[in-house]
Amino acid sequence: MYQDEAGFGRINKPKQCWCTKGIRPRTPCQHIREYRYVYGAVAPHDGSSSFLVLPYCNTECMSVFLDHLSNEFPNRVILLAMDNASWHRSGKLKIPENIIPFPLLPYTPEMNPMEIIWKEIRMRGFRNEVFGTLEKVIDRLCHTICSLSPDTIKNISKQDWLLVHS
Repeated sequence: MYQDEAGFGRINKPKQCWCTKGIRPRTPCQHIREYRYVYGAVAPHDGSSSFLVLPYCNTECMSVFLDHLSNEFPNRVILLAMDNASWHRSGKLKIPENIIPFPLLPYTPEMNPMEIIWKEIRMRGFRNEVFGTLEKVIDRLCHTICSLSPDTIKNISKQDWLLVHS
């Protein structure tokens, strides 16, 4: 499986949109610094996944996510490819017995299919919209994640260079 985390909040950047020729589109924008972080892991070979919304990117939250992932797939030994974030390498990180961490090369986000999943979530649920509260961001986030079927995850996370056997 491949793992990563991403921040979602009340800051947005206007994205491209369609409008009538000759009219300049108006897109809402806000800069309120409230975030939540989604920890996620996907298996490109079968589309299985696990996501958890947590308040911070740190060792404690990473340990909570790893425990969650381990409990979701208790009968699997998970080789978990992840980037080199400091909380992934902390001596205080609690790694369940059925998870084997595998660090990706530094500065190579293109090697992690989770980056494509984050783009898909942002495209499906967070284009040119502002949210009145952080709870509304979290609701949209959870709804958007739940809309990703295993086939969708499999199709968008499977890379040509990735040797995947079903």
